[in-house]
Amino acid sequence: MSASVPATQRIPHVDHVGSLLRPKELVELRIAYHAGKCSAAELKALEDEVVPKMVQLQKNLGLTVINDGEVRRAVYNDGIFGSLEGMTVVPDCPFTEFRACIHYPRAHGGTPYLPFVTMFSAMGIKGFTSAKCTGKLRRTKPIHAHEFVSVREYVAANDVPNVKMTMCPPTWKHLQHGSDHTYDHNVYKNDAEYFGDVEKAYREEIQELYSLGCRRIQFDDPGFAFFCSEGMIAGMQSLSEDYDKLLDTYIGVYNAITADWPADLVFTVHTCRGNMKGLHFSEGGYEHVAEKLFKTLKVDAFYLEYDTERAGGLEPLQYLPPGKHAVLGLVTTKSGALEDLETIKERVRRAAEIIAHGDPERPYAEALNQLAISPQCGFASVFEGNPITEEEERQKLALVVEAARQIWG
Repeated sequence: MSASVPATQRIPHVDHVGSLLRPKELVELRIAYHAGKCSAAELKALEDEVVPKMVQLQKNLGLTVINDGEVRRAVYNDGIFGSLEGMTVVPDCPFTEFRACIHYPRAHGGTPYLPFVTMFSAMGIKGFTSAKCTGKLRRTKPIHAHEFVSVREYVAANDVPNVKMTMCPPTWKHLQHGSDHTYDHNVYKNDAEYFGDVEKAYREEIQELYSLGCRRIQFDDPGFAFFCSEGMIAGMQSLSEDYDKLLDTYIGVYNAITADWPADLVFTVHTCRGNMKGLHFSEGGYEHVAEKLFKTLKVDAFYLEYDTERAGGLEPLQYLPPGKHAVLGLVTTKSGALEDLETIKERVRRAAEIIAHGDPERPYAEALNQLAISPQCGFASVFEGNPITEEEERQKLALVVEAARQIWG
């Protein structure tokens, strides 16, 4: 990463997180595919028709960073963990094999404290499909290349570096299952061995994407937002798990992946509090993680959810160091109600003031230039999408574009 690259080129002042609403016919065909009523080839053929429409939508709205709307995925984090040799899909993986609270000892099954598992458990759900490491992890084939190439086809050559690839966080399976259940201990003796091969696989995947022209990698990571949840913090403390040490471990995994790349490769991370059909999973402000995350995680920008009070205040932005950027998710994707333009502008001004008076202090103009805006999350983190219409989605994207134009010109 290089601070010499102008911020307006490296991190544009307006973006969207990634997923876009699928047209009705694609949603219906994917349902049929999962029910065994259509082939993968039939599904791909329709996806091929939808991708250029998604690209054109973004262009028409004035967005400069483009992706495929994640229309080839059933869930936003599909991809790498389902494709590595050594990973085994576990249908209906029981929540007793997710991180648990000591109030119900592990020997008796445990009660999960992960925010999304807590919510699903309260709904009577006892597990869902996951994947676990049962052998040495190896990347034996391209994973996201087809997604990147299919978007590259529909942009001008000089816009290819602005095609963004979103990826599952490298720490996701470990966050879900902990050291006990993430990997077979006959394969990996400890977390360091396991993460060593995870890091290698991610770097190999990113290297291939880079060779194809990809210059923007975004990790969509609920985990960093979960570290802001009082319920998760209390659960870890009750098990005498070291909250700070685990956060340090996860930051270290990221830094091993993002280290030593050419200066034109942009890494960003989106912190998500859950986004399934309009539902959220966790609450809590960034003050629990902000200083450590902003100062030590080696990425160029943080996409931060700020659409409701559950995200807390803007004050943690005081820890954003010079040279890094915050993309404020000030427009919700969970409902169709359109936000007020002036309110968005005022919140950006307030955020810039906080950064300007932060550590270290800097001119207001410099602080303002470290900011960007976007919707708070994707519009369809699962393929069925959020309870919002395509027109409402278009209006919200147009709103952030117009707000950015009025703020930054």
